Amino acid sequence: MTNFLLPYKYKWIGMGLVILGITGLIFYLWFDFRLILPVFAVYASFLETRMFTTFRTNIADELIMLSLLAGFLLLVFSKEKTECEILDQIRSRAFLNALLANAGLLIFSILFIYGNGFLTILLLNLFSIFIFYLIFFYVMKRKEINSRV
Repeated sequence: MTNFLLPYKYKWIGMGLVILGITGLIFYLWFDFRLILPVFAVYASFLETRMFTTFRTNIADELIMLSLLAGFLLLVFSKEKTECEILDQIRSRAFLNALLANAGLLIFSILFIYGNGFLTILLLNLFSIFIFYLIFFYVMKRKEINSRV
């Protein structure tokens, strides 16, 4: 599995992108940050539905989501500073636990959360599997290190 992982230095870039995304999210939510630019859309449905068109819109939310997504991808798919065999097993277990926790969150949300709250959960779902994975991976890694000492 380590053959498919990026070098450790990308973990720092990932952390920077996540911090940038969270900072952008804070500015977007609390200070109504806007960045109006022309964009190309394959499909756009606001007041009217248009395909293959350009228009001016606030792209701050797209940039925030791209920053968070790229950052989490780099964090999840970068090697640790010191790699060992056991980390592959921990990665596999953490990934399975993250999938199960994410599925549980979605099932709970489908059953008990409605309206805009559900749309918020769906938006968070873009990143929740990465967050669950990172939590499970580092908790399992810490337990493994502590059990060996």
